[in-house]
Amino acid sequence: MQKTTILEKRKLMVFLAGAILGLGIIFGRLLYIEFVHGEAWQEMAYEQQTRDRLISPNRGSILDRNGEGIALTETVNAVSVIPVQVTDVEATATYLATTLDLDVDWVTAKIQEKVALVRIDTKVDSEIAAQVRAAEIDGVMVDEDIKRIYPYSDMASQVIGFVGSDNQGILGLEAKYDSILEGEQGKILTLTDARGNEVDSEQERIAPVDGGNLVTTLDVVIQQYAEQAIEKAVETKGATRGLIVVMNPQNGEIYAMANYPNFDLNDPFTINDADLAAIWDTFSETEKSDALNSMWRNFAINDTYEPGSTFKIFTSTAGLEEGVITPESIFYCNGYHIVGDRRIKCWRYPLTHGSQTFVEGVQNSCNPVFMEVGERLGAETFLEYMDQFGLLEKTGIDLAGEASSIVHQLENIGPVELATMTFGQSFQITPMQLLAGASAIVNGGYQITPHFAKEVVDVDGNLLETFAYEKGEQIISTETSEQMKVILESVVSEGTGNKAYLAGYRLGGKTATSEKLPRGNGKYIASFMSFAPAEDPEVIALVLIDEPQGVYYGGTVAGPIMQEIMSNILPYIGVEPIYTEAEWEEVSKELAIVPNVVGLTVAEAQKALREVGITSFSVGEGDMVKEQFPPSGEQIHVETQVILYFE
Repeated sequence: MQKTTILEKRKLMVFLAGAILGLGIIFGRLLYIEFVHGEAWQEMAYEQQTRDRLISPNRGSILDRNGEGIALTETVNAVSVIPVQVTDVEATATYLATTLDLDVDWVTAKIQEKVALVRIDTKVDSEIAAQVRAAEIDGVMVDEDIKRIYPYSDMASQVIGFVGSDNQGILGLEAKYDSILEGEQGKILTLTDARGNEVDSEQERIAPVDGGNLVTTLDVVIQQYAEQAIEKAVETKGATRGLIVVMNPQNGEIYAMANYPNFDLNDPFTINDADLAAIWDTFSETEKSDALNSMWRNFAINDTYEPGSTFKIFTSTAGLEEGVITPESIFYCNGYHIVGDRRIKCWRYPLTHGSQTFVEGVQNSCNPVFMEVGERLGAETFLEYMDQFGLLEKTGIDLAGEASSIVHQLENIGPVELATMTFGQSFQITPMQLLAGASAIVNGGYQITPHFAKEVVDVDGNLLETFAYEKGEQIISTETSEQMKVILESVVSEGTGNKAYLAGYRLGGKTATSEKLPRGNGKYIASFMSFAPAEDPEVIALVLIDEPQGVYYGGTVAGPIMQEIMSNILPYIGVEPIYTEAEWEEVSKELAIVPNVVGLTVAEAQKALREVGITSFSVGEGDMVKEQFPPSGEQIHVETQVILYFE
């Protein structure tokens, strides 16, 4: 036997070493794949070997404070195609295009895509989906889908918002609380080969997780009162737009926010202006987008304006709190006030208010009175109070797109700027900032955060989450708050706000007639801020009418609107009227006994109410009246509307 040479041994050792090294590399690579990329690559392989069809979760409902649905989800269907399983592209495309009302060339292109599965149409109603399913066309699949519906169509449209084709919130509460409402998608998984053909008839179903239901502070009844009132006011006065906000001044819960014009939430991409609609096809995409965004704007939070005389409540409060005035302080109005080298007129010029107490000055909304209060306060203190009332920052309302106020910096506030600021000119705030600040004046001096979200519940009504909005810092004394409530009540009972006077109820408030920029253009905003009951406010409201035609004074234009909505809201929330003898003598002439209309049709109920001089409006849909408010037998003023509830 020939002896192995040293050279051969060396070669063998090198070979063995190389083999061990190679095996080590392979083993190391296996370990690397297993522990570093194993999970990800296993998932990729699983994805390659399966085809998944997404299942949309039920988007959570948006409810009013009483559980009434204002944004709901209904089950519809989605039609998809598995391209590799289609045996006749032309026939399949023609059938789907005809049945689903789609372009045949577009459907053909989708079917020919090199993908595992392609979605052809969504939001398909059950009847059409049943036809497609019954046709049993190779490669065509029908799955459940969801569709967002808004039962009240255009009610609170700028507040509620809407969803896109993917059921994600685009605007309003739908966008703000999308993460709560959207839920989690589910899947139907099918095992396939490399070509996408099914190799196993069994499917794995991963159920979707439905979204939570958002309970809001909105009240459908109060919202509809506000919607009716603002639509009538804007149309009657030929105004550009209008707004009514109703809120609880004690905690910031918003009961109603009505913008007019509004838009159909079930068709949010159709312009609501007939003139624009007539030339819509001539618009560029940018012009269309701008027009739609304008339609979707929420006047209450997205836009700023000069508040005018409603702002005088802040100047008054600051003066009383600082002790530079008392309710009995004497002022003299000769029709104007000299500031530096400027003569700034009272709204009554060339007439005068003459000698008056501070309270009378507020009742008369006399500009010289407030200019003098501002001089006594000084610019720095004045601006500090604006800050305390939240007028220099956003309110924190739970809607996107809140605008910031536009206010002079301290170093830029000279005597003239200060004078005009005291009666609500030369700066801009949002309507919501004004209402939030006014709430602090009448609730004992506490800051509040206006909001819509109340709680989240599941489909069975079980509480999942509560939204907490604690009462904020006390920024004025209780004594000053009480003084202001008395003064502002006198504005309605004796002053410029008398058009909002409501027998049996004690309303406080302040009117405003704001001249829009540039001065002298003849355009105004008529507004009225009011709260009730004056002694312990449960509601505070703001009415704004933008560019009313003809008479444009706040008290004359907005006062009657405030009276109308308060006359309906206060009985609805359980505030009982307390009449003086004189009030009762007048009111008793216009009282009526509410008949029982439960179980009647709409027409029958309305006829029965008309016979006793009462009007009504409906909540919900149905054939028969399920419930009514006030109930039968109650004595109400004939101007109070009866609410008819339907299934």
